[in-house]
Amino acid sequence: MHVPSNTTHEPTDRSHWRLRVDEGRQRWYLLGEEEHKADPQTDIEKYWLGLPTEAPHLPKAKTALESARNGFEFFKRLQNEEGFWSGEYGGPMFLLPGLVITYYITGLKLPDGWSTEMIQYLLNRAHKADGGWGLHIEGHSTVFGTALNYIALRLLGVDADHPAAIKARACLHKLGGATGSPSWGKFWMAALGVYDWEGMNPVPPELWLLPHFLPIHPGRYWCHTRNVYIPMSYIYGRRATAPLTPLTRQLREELYTQPYDSILWHAQRGNICKADLYYPHTSLLKFLNGGLVIAEKVTVNSRIRAMALKAAYRQVKMEDENTHYLDIGPVNKMMNMLSTYYEEGPDSYAFKMHAQNNIDFMWVSKDGMMMNGTNGSQLWDTALLIQGVVECGLADEPQNHEAMRRGLKFLDDCQIKKNPPHMVEGYRDPTLGAWPFSNKFQGYTVSDCTSEGLKAVLLLQKLSYMDDRVSIERMHQAVDIVLAMQNSSGGFASYESVRGPQWLELINPAEVFGNIMIEYCYPECSTACVLGLTYFRDQHPTYRRDEIDATIERAITFILSVQRPDGSWYGSWAICFTYATMFALESLSSVGQYYHNSAPVKAACEFLLSKQREDGGWGESYKSCEEHRYVEHEQTQVVQTGWALMALMAAKCPDQKAIQRGVHMIMSRQQPNGEWLQEAIEGIFNHSCSISYGNYKHIFTIWALGRYAKTYGRDAI
Repeated sequence: MHVPSNTTHEPTDRSHWRLRVDEGRQRWYLLGEEEHKADPQTDIEKYWLGLPTEAPHLPKAKTALESARNGFEFFKRLQNEEGFWSGEYGGPMFLLPGLVITYYITGLKLPDGWSTEMIQYLLNRAHKADGGWGLHIEGHSTVFGTALNYIALRLLGVDADHPAAIKARACLHKLGGATGSPSWGKFWMAALGVYDWEGMNPVPPELWLLPHFLPIHPGRYWCHTRNVYIPMSYIYGRRATAPLTPLTRQLREELYTQPYDSILWHAQRGNICKADLYYPHTSLLKFLNGGLVIAEKVTVNSRIRAMALKAAYRQVKMEDENTHYLDIGPVNKMMNMLSTYYEEGPDSYAFKMHAQNNIDFMWVSKDGMMMNGTNGSQLWDTALLIQGVVECGLADEPQNHEAMRRGLKFLDDCQIKKNPPHMVEGYRDPTLGAWPFSNKFQGYTVSDCTSEGLKAVLLLQKLSYMDDRVSIERMHQAVDIVLAMQNSSGGFASYESVRGPQWLELINPAEVFGNIMIEYCYPECSTACVLGLTYFRDQHPTYRRDEIDATIERAITFILSVQRPDGSWYGSWAICFTYATMFALESLSSVGQYYHNSAPVKAACEFLLSKQREDGGWGESYKSCEEHRYVEHEQTQVVQTGWALMALMAAKCPDQKAIQRGVHMIMSRQQPNGEWLQEAIEGIFNHSCSISYGNYKHIFTIWALGRYAKTYGRDAI
């Protein structure tokens, strides 16, 4: 499409979008006029698109339980027929450009409505002050975000003299131009042909030829890093660059503060704008990069390079086939798709499967179309919501039985029932019996998702009206997965056990993320595993009992060992100390040994109480994750208030008045129809990039209110 400078861009008709689900997959489609008339929108679609829903006003809640009930009455309307809760999982601003660039290079046409909505999203998410974009939607403008999203706007058809483009270009130039982009930005620009490969530090595919026992073998990297390195090394290794077009020739002149042909590209390898830099290159990495630059001159056209490219592409194929062409996330998915285009061609089965499945990552909201951080968070959100509803007794109420039945059906369907076809060669852990973060097709084991899924199943199958759906054999398989994932420290990581030494972080090349080279153990994942195993042990006390007991004990020891001197825990998957402290106190509570009068729990409670605000709530900024210290948010947040309350009640904190004040704050923000409105972003990864969990504002409010009623009585206010 083409968006001239003298037009005001308008989004597509919101009433024409439909959200389809199929075996845990969620996909948005733009309907034609006749299809739209024959297929009315649901409240699910209206809610996410920012349209008025048909949810009625409910009687004003007088107690915490009534408030929780009202909340679930609203949220229940957003459960789809397959039993899960769909949701936005956006926030990072470097995902969508990869898709737009890949489609442009390959000549693939975007589906109906995508271009218009993508432009709308980019225009809405540009910072009003300077016109730029950041690493994520709440971050300051950076070269990475501004250069890539400016390119995306232009490739989607927005003119260079459009007001938004002019403003964004001025922001980029003020930051020093696109030469200051981090390595991922340099890669996408070089692939497009608007940056020279000489200006990028080497990404040699030859590492795939090394023996696996070496600690620097990529098979030992964290799976997200490994799976980005694979296609990046393939494309870099063959210097795959799109042919120049009139538009990319224009971009060459628009992205920089000097003429393109005058840039000394070799001098740009280490040029990273200060606004982007979170994890600077170490002296070791700089030294290694210097050696690799020399080695590149020898290997670039050698037989060794040919062998390395073959080995790297073999890894691309295995990742695609292991995940039904969904891949671990959108970054490596688009790089894999581009690799497939160059290796097998646009008419190949692999390329067509990539194109077909891109829709799984796309999400339409009131702001336009974004690319989610994975193909959703279906399992994670649903398992947590079910636990909260069961704990507070709402699952026993007849009007909620069907919602719980559907929830169990989804959990049953979503469990992964086989190992990946290329498990050993593809450096994958077993998946038989695991639960994923999103759905079974993407198919990656996640330790805490497996544990939370198991716990949700155990809770649901205790309900008197529920028929068993998940066999004991499959629950045993889930337990086997969890037990196998514990590390020597006693802690649990996310997708895999820790495989490499921590010193590999010294060669972290990404500049914008921290702790990405290997897996790390987290109090959040460790807590989830403790809870899943504890609930299983209570219901099935004979299966691998000694191993489960020992695993729980070691995990608790790990969790206590990473408590900070101020009583908190650092959170790596949401914001931040509030979140991780909730998880840690949940695990300590579950083993029945640690209450408010134990030193670790008392310190944690004192930490949380010290952060409570005048209005009774809590509010922590994503800057806490970056700076590794507690940073107050400008406003109180209902999600973090829910986390803090759940933590205090799990710890049996004796300060009921403080807890009551927090409950009142959550109740005061509830809308007449039972919902809570979206506030600040909730999630984080790699210390620096925030990501949205759009369902948290309902999950943790309902859960905290319900726990309050369970703890202090059904009539407690």
